[in-house]
Amino acid sequence: MTPKSGSNAALACLERDLARDLEYLCRPAANWVTPRESGGEKVHDIIIIGGGMCGMVAWFALQCEGMLETRIFDRNPPGFEGPWLNYARMETLRSPKQLVGPAYGMSNLTFRAWFTAQFGDEAWDRLDKIPRPMWMEYLRWYRKALSVPIENGVNVDGIVAEGDFLRLHLSGSGATTASVLARKVVMATGRDGTGQPSIPGFVRGLDRSLWAHSSDDIDFARLRGKRVVVVGVGASAVDNSAEALEAGAAEVRHLIRRQEMPTVNKMMGIGSPGLRNGFPDLPDAWRWRFMHYATVMQTPAPRGSTLRVSRHPNAYFHFGKAVERVRASGSGIVVETADGSRLESDFLILGTGFTVDPMARAEFPGYADQILLWKDRYAPPEQEQHRDLGNFPYLAQDFSFLERTPGRAPWLKNIYCFNYGAAVSLGKVSGDIPGISEGAAWLARGLASSLYAEDVAAHYQEMIDYEKPELLGDEWKPSELLTG
Repeated sequence: MTPKSGSNAALACLERDLARDLEYLCRPAANWVTPRESGGEKVHDIIIIGGGMCGMVAWFALQCEGMLETRIFDRNPPGFEGPWLNYARMETLRSPKQLVGPAYGMSNLTFRAWFTAQFGDEAWDRLDKIPRPMWMEYLRWYRKALSVPIENGVNVDGIVAEGDFLRLHLSGSGATTASVLARKVVMATGRDGTGQPSIPGFVRGLDRSLWAHSSDDIDFARLRGKRVVVVGVGASAVDNSAEALEAGAAEVRHLIRRQEMPTVNKMMGIGSPGLRNGFPDLPDAWRWRFMHYATVMQTPAPRGSTLRVSRHPNAYFHFGKAVERVRASGSGIVVETADGSRLESDFLILGTGFTVDPMARAEFPGYADQILLWKDRYAPPEQEQHRDLGNFPYLAQDFSFLERTPGRAPWLKNIYCFNYGAAVSLGKVSGDIPGISEGAAWLARGLASSLYAEDVAAHYQEMIDYEKPELLGDEWKPSELLTG
């Protein structure tokens, strides 16, 4: 898509309008958080791990609420934060183009404002879905327009308690120190932010050159002329299948455990401000029931993504084929399914998604088992049992972790799970485009409340010490009361 004539000037004008809006709304607010030191070392108020969409809107929300001493670390190089140009392989986003996403109530910060400034209103009317690379272009502009201070090339290797604070151990080319201290840490770490890729046991022991997970950096050119098996039929499985086919794979066969293709996105059917705002206040049984049903029914791959695969005559969908075993055979593999089927192939791609498992995270050394999980708090009825949902963290309403055993890991209340791991507790407001701004607002309010409460004595003293008069003494004259 070619920008219209004068698009650079139009985009500069949009940025000026955004700056004016921020000025009129008094954003950012003045910093009010009491600074802290420990042993002569600065203690940062808040550190955000992850500089993608979630991390940036979280940072902006904190700025708007006057929590200015916030740093953002991201392990990726500049412009490659999040999945969009890494392992995401869909042609377009699933979300409707008009959703405001991370704009946080600012019309001049929306994707639509950015798009129309460059391509015009007619192009907007013609646009169906947002191309994935274009979404990343928008997020790069978002960073520039707000001057989001992401520190790239910084990996957080561990978070450990140190007195009243948290010490983050750092590595990577962008790390300027080996560690930093913080009062609060926000994990804006995306889809795998509280877990890891889901790797089925049937590939255990199989040479890594014969298989990949959909989130891996796959050399699709190497699959030209090869037979490929894809396990699963969700969005990531279908997108990787399409990439293999377009790279010239001889055939791609989806092995699908289900007997039928999932076709209905159940959560989309009930998406509303009511769901986003009301979900966290529901009883545990209702929250679990919603998430269990949506998970069991499975979100289908988008129509366009599925057609991108099925238009190839050498693409096949095999239902009722739960993979039971995969073994090497010559230079390729043999896949055996639970119904006795046997399939020879050259390469396997796992479209098996991600698990939520705090025990798998290096950021929680020695205390991951102290994070309260849903399985510790809620026992669903027999027909709603689900192991994976039980491993989601059971969070407080401000996204903070809770302790499994009170008093064993009190610092967990200072770590905030602003990623996919919050879904069962708070709904989809910390990872998906539709509710991300609402989630950022809740996060900012929760952090503000916690920081203020911790320093309440200091804030009270500020009130006592405040001596700037509003009345200067020349606004009135005392009068005598005349009697009898």
